[in-house]
Amino acid sequence: MAGEDAVLILAAAPERMRNADAPWPYRQDSDFHYLTGFGEPEAVLALLPGRAHGETVLFCRERDAERERWDGERMGTDRAARELKLDDAFPIDDIDDILPGMIEGRARVYCHFGQEPDFDARLLGWMRRLRTARGGGVVPKDLVALSHLLHDLRLFKSRDELALMRRSAEVAGAAHLAAMALARPGVAEYEIEGEILRTIRSRGAVPAFPPTIAGGANACIMHYQANRATLKAGDLLLVDAGAEVDCYASDITRTYPVDGTFSPEQRALYDIVYEAQMAAIDAVRPGRAFADSHREAVRVIASGLCALGLLKGGVERVIAEGAYKQYFPSKTGHWLGLDVHDVGDYRIDGEPRVLEEGMVLTVEPGVYIPPNDKSVPERWRGIGIRIEDDIAVTKGAPEVMTAMVPKTFP
Repeated sequence: MAGEDAVLILAAAPERMRNADAPWPYRQDSDFHYLTGFGEPEAVLALLPGRAHGETVLFCRERDAERERWDGERMGTDRAARELKLDDAFPIDDIDDILPGMIEGRARVYCHFGQEPDFDARLLGWMRRLRTARGGGVVPKDLVALSHLLHDLRLFKSRDELALMRRSAEVAGAAHLAAMALARPGVAEYEIEGEILRTIRSRGAVPAFPPTIAGGANACIMHYQANRATLKAGDLLLVDAGAEVDCYASDITRTYPVDGTFSPEQRALYDIVYEAQMAAIDAVRPGRAFADSHREAVRVIASGLCALGLLKGGVERVIAEGAYKQYFPSKTGHWLGLDVHDVGDYRIDGEPRVLEEGMVLTVEPGVYIPPNDKSVPERWRGIGIRIEDDIAVTKGAPEVMTAMVPKTFP
């Protein structure tokens, strides 16, 4: 795709410090993982189309017994080349001497310029050195966004990627079932969070994102993160949590009554969201637009809220004027893969993207009535409901990868 007059250069994610000398748990850059499977920092991948001495070259840390005693085992150049099926691997300490020569003679450099300023400065330094060298050859004139090539590839999941995502869904599903078993009045949100994290880690995975454990009116906060409140009888509990297996994510949301019984208002709104999700999932088919699932969800939610008297003016007007956004402010889903909100264009030439086999997305309609909304009777206020599943586009009916978590309740 890049052509033999180009070079593609990608840096691994740097280690990031949480505070003082304590780093955050390391997580590889998603694009770097996609192209290499290499899980260490301080590495650079060079893809060199048409190069006689090898097209895939990794620069990484060498084995170092003293450092490994403190930080853990390193793969090293020999093992990296062999196990990752690369053409060659060099010590990262030698990159300044080797990589500029690989860039020379190429017309374009594909990279993620602007993502990591330190690496950007290093790349510009190599280019500057080539331009000022005596008798220098062809030096790339263009820096091109690597995302234009790479992210469309990532949008289509291979059979092996789908298997990882199903495993990730299974782990997240087990975590949600554990949360349901623990949830009851008097339990704190953070206790539910702890059980979810325990279940995910006990299965060899990590959380894909900090879980949202939102009881009662907290569910009306779209990205609630405090997780400090105590669950009360009569509350609904909204749990949004996902797992990550080999960097591939799942993303599930369920909402259910803490004490096992819906109030009439909670049940009425829950049924609307459930019906909206079923209609939206049914629209996830090859040849349909990505936006169709949202359109289906909007129609069901607008109709339901109008029927309950929470929105006024008629369904068509509510949709045309966007009045439904007062209680359904989000979109119905997003791409899913190596990132929870995965890469990939939602529109092509201004038109909604058409779904194709191998794409994976979430479907997550919701209704959120703020506790301070004086435009509705008090009995409706503070109810937040979202239902979310992970859906793979197949040749036929959509595959609900997270169907093991119940979403119908008595």
